[in-house]
Amino acid sequence: MKKIMFLLLFVLQFVHATEKDSIHYRNRFAQYRFDFDDCDACGCSASGGSMGFSSMLNSNFIGIRYFNQQYKTTDGLYSNSPWYRESYNTTQLWARIPVYKNIQVSALVPYHHNSRETATADQSISGLGDITVLAMYRLFQTHRDSTFLAHTWQVGGGVKLPTGKYNTNNNGSVNPSFQLGTGSWDYLLATEYIVRRKQFGLNTMLNYVIKTENRKWYRFGNQFNYAGTFFWLYEKGSYSFAPQLGLAGEVYASNHQYTKLVRDTSGDIVFGKLGFELGRNNWSFGANAMLPMSQNLTGGKVDAQSRWSVNLNYSL
Repeated sequence: MKKIMFLLLFVLQFVHATEKDSIHYRNRFAQYRFDFDDCDACGCSASGGSMGFSSMLNSNFIGIRYFNQQYKTTDGLYSNSPWYRESYNTTQLWARIPVYKNIQVSALVPYHHNSRETATADQSISGLGDITVLAMYRLFQTHRDSTFLAHTWQVGGGVKLPTGKYNTNNNGSVNPSFQLGTGSWDYLLATEYIVRRKQFGLNTMLNYVIKTENRKWYRFGNQFNYAGTFFWLYEKGSYSFAPQLGLAGEVYASNHQYTKLVRDTSGDIVFGKLGFELGRNNWSFGANAMLPMSQNLTGGKVDAQSRWSVNLNYSL
């Protein structure tokens, strides 16, 4: 089922990739830039938490966002081995700014506070996470008023800086993502395709994160993300409202230490996603929730529970 769903999302990326857009649609819907997932449930502390790089209502903005992730972990040594809770909390400054014709740059500056239970005592870490910068280039956007469907296709890339502290003592834990950062320079490739009809639309996204070895000879596995989201826009006066419903998936390769594969560090997960954004004049407030539909993380030793976020943005 997951393979079929992924294939459909991939095909949608390139369907209708040659039509011209209407000026009406371009002005009204140009703000829709769906989430580029960058969650590292199996690889490192999440810098995006699968909550994305962009606002639903503001094409260019600065803002603040908080997101929370909940997990349960077990060592799996015995059939009755206990499960322990882990909580990942991130407060993030984020922005999306136009720098040139058809080019926008997004930046994320996260501060993490992570905590977990263990057999002996609770543990917590906090501090600056890995800063991410991503540039997107719009390859085309349709421009005819008579167009039945409006299409937008963007591609881009970015880098995640090793600004978050990496602690080798956490490598032996069940969930190696209990870190503030990877300690490595990581690189992102991304593409999104949006098709719209009046107030309704569908956004599909593909994203690949290439992770490199850090100074402690540890390399987190590369990560592939995909998503498809339906959205609807309601506008009245200075108010706007945009609910969304969709699916998001993540696939993680195995980690390596001293070039050797680390067992039980790969995995995959599929989420159902529900959210909205409410805007008035230059301000907007958004909320988002994700629940796992199927998962196989670190050989079943990590169980993702939920993710949610809230954000407040100011349009530039």
